[in-house]
Amino acid sequence: MRFVLALIPLLAVAATAPAVAHHYWLDGAHSSVNARVSYMGFGSKAARFPQMRGSIRLNPARLDAIDLDVELDASALDAGGASDTNYLRSKDFFWVQQYPMVRFTGHRMTMTGAISAQVDGEITARGVTRPATLAVTFKDPPAQATGREPVQLNAQARINRRDFGMTAYSMMVGKIVTITIDARLMPG
Repeated sequence: MRFVLALIPLLAVAATAPAVAHHYWLDGAHSSVNARVSYMGFGSKAARFPQMRGSIRLNPARLDAIDLDVELDASALDAGGASDTNYLRSKDFFWVQQYPMVRFTGHRMTMTGAISAQVDGEITARGVTRPATLAVTFKDPPAQATGREPVQLNAQARINRRDFGMTAYSMMVGKIVTITIDARLMPG
């Protein structure tokens, strides 16, 4: 009987112990990042970033304290045609010779529903870092993540390209860029 009574405090501590954080890596082959900006006031131009890498640490018991780090290879971006692709890679936009990577880091997530959240973080492009917020929708509730299955999500952010020194062609190219992300994160 004394043994059982001695176990009760230990069981109580184990029941309230925080869940372990799960680590995931970005499956670039099954993920996509696209950017769209208005063009000439009546259309839009798009680019995709086919090469990326990243990781996330997610604790189902502390969803607010995530650790997200994703890098996009801007030198591999594709705008659908050689001319637009070369403009975007030039000094006027991403300046990939000097700054080949675009990075997003996130350290705080606020759940807005069972599968929706806002991730606050920072985007760095052209050597400039600015705050950014991703509106995220998970396929499955992240609070139920076990760390053994992939995590799939969609996210969107809007940034002002001029904040990153991309001021060229301001009469033709809009200043607000919408970034759309479809990501598959693998346990690991």
